[in-house]
Amino acid sequence: MTGSTAASFTADDYRARMERAARAAAEAGLAGLLVAPGPDLVWLTGYTPPAVTERLTLLVLAAGQDPVLVVPALEAPDAQQAAGAPALTLRDWTDGKDPYAATAALLDPRGRFGISDNAWALHLLALQQALPGSSYASLTEALPMLRAVKDAAELELMTAAGAAADAAFEEIRNVPFAGRRESEVAADLDRLLRRHGHEQVDFTIVASGPNGANPHHEAGDRVIERGDMVVLDFGGLKDGYGSDTSRTVHVGEPTDEERRVHDIVRAAQEAGFRAVRPGAACQDVDRAARAVIADAGYGAYFIHRTGHGIGVTTHEPPYMIEGEERPLVPGMCFSVEPGIYLPGRFGVRIEDIVTVTEDGGRRLNTTTRELVIVE
Repeated sequence: MTGSTAASFTADDYRARMERAARAAAEAGLAGLLVAPGPDLVWLTGYTPPAVTERLTLLVLAAGQDPVLVVPALEAPDAQQAAGAPALTLRDWTDGKDPYAATAALLDPRGRFGISDNAWALHLLALQQALPGSSYASLTEALPMLRAVKDAAELELMTAAGAAADAAFEEIRNVPFAGRRESEVAADLDRLLRRHGHEQVDFTIVASGPNGANPHHEAGDRVIERGDMVVLDFGGLKDGYGSDTSRTVHVGEPTDEERRVHDIVRAAQEAGFRAVRPGAACQDVDRAARAVIADAGYGAYFIHRTGHGIGVTTHEPPYMIEGEERPLVPGMCFSVEPGIYLPGRFGVRIEDIVTVTEDGGRRLNTTTRELVIVE
């Protein structure tokens, strides 16, 4: 599938996803799934409404029933053009009619349903009023692994997104850093990601000097200086699938301490990667990376989880964190991104997206993890 895009998924692909989701819901004891506009709807049907409005759009899935997409009549022509439309039934409603009554007729009045995390409270409350005996659970709570295991076509798209982010890094390391604002370098990153095929850029963190000690620093007006460590963390969506990578660079020659801290994080990232294998628990990846940093005396300065899942969104389950005992399965994709953050001084983070293979893991980011010197 070289050259694939998200649009190349077929109605059969979406039919299989909807059937799998309905089975998973039944196995979880749910009467069905209610999927609002957002990443779940795109993944299940290929449909993105032309605008997010107060009008109800909802995919209804239940084992043993044909999928039904409830849509406003004025948007039905767009829904009919979605790649997954042949695999479902469209049921439209017109302004002035009650869409909740029409939707309620499709549901078990006393059922418990999984519902998209991003469903509007307006719609959920109206459904509860129409079906007072029903109950609901968020999809992340009820089916956290719904999108976690990628098939071969999805993995190819994830690999291409990772390669595009890598290409952006190879170019950004050659731009001037010293004397420029963080926001200017961040704008360069945004431009490079788009040049290499990203249709959406979710974040371009450029955290220089003491700002690097804030893992989610927003690039600002600070002027980058010679002697600064600079954390770069950037990613978004290419052909509908996510990229996310972090590298830490240094403006001019680093001190011995800066090199040592970077080497510790690099060793921790390698340990986390080597812990990836089928059957290992998610928390094993976190433990492996965290142990390296703790043993070096910096445990108190590693202040976030080691990783998060990625797919049609840049952050999703599973999470590489203590207490998450869910086993790794071939096809899962997630970040491995340990860091050390020294308040008021500097920070270091190194991140690759990794996919679980039959016998271990494979990095989707392959740029050097050595400390890169920039000017």
